[in-house]
Amino acid sequence: PKTRATVRKFQRSQGLTQELLDSALELFLMKGFDQVSIDSIATSLGMTKRTVYALYADKADLFKATVQRALESWAMPIPSLQALESGDLQASLLRIAHKLVANAVSPIGLRIQRAINAHIYRFPELGDIAYAKGARPTVDFLADLFRRHARAGYIKAKDPEAIAWKFMRLVVGGPAHSL
Repeated sequence: PKTRATVRKFQRSQGLTQELLDSALELFLMKGFDQVSIDSIATSLGMTKRTVYALYADKADLFKATVQRALESWAMPIPSLQALESGDLQASLLRIAHKLVANAVSPIGLRIQRAINAHIYRFPELGDIAYAKGARPTVDFLADLFRRHARAGYIKAKDPEAIAWKFMRLVVGGPAHSL
């Protein structure tokens, strides 16, 4: 049974974890993975290394968790893309493209992309995380959009997912890969 005290303790631990991840991300982005220690992260928050190690096995696990959290907060929410839809596919795609580019080149977007690009050789799973949190949901949304317009007879689309990938590469492939 969950008591109020248990719920408050859980909420405090969640807040502490989020604060730790946010602070660690800032340090990793400012100094790079190799220049940041668990001790410096703990000190920046006024906590002990023991507290950090109670949450994460090592610095690599903490780094991956910081990037995953950043991606989750940065990824384009599907409802915000849905809100850009209208009956006019061309107008919808133009609005969606503007939104995707703005998100990709936003300060946090650029910082996350740089962090991933700088460390993907060491943590190849970051590419999988970025794909699952960012590109995959957006491509699924776009494929569905193309599928619906094809069913209505407005366009011919034998492979809506391929078209969605091409749209993504056309719109954000440049900004995302030029870093």
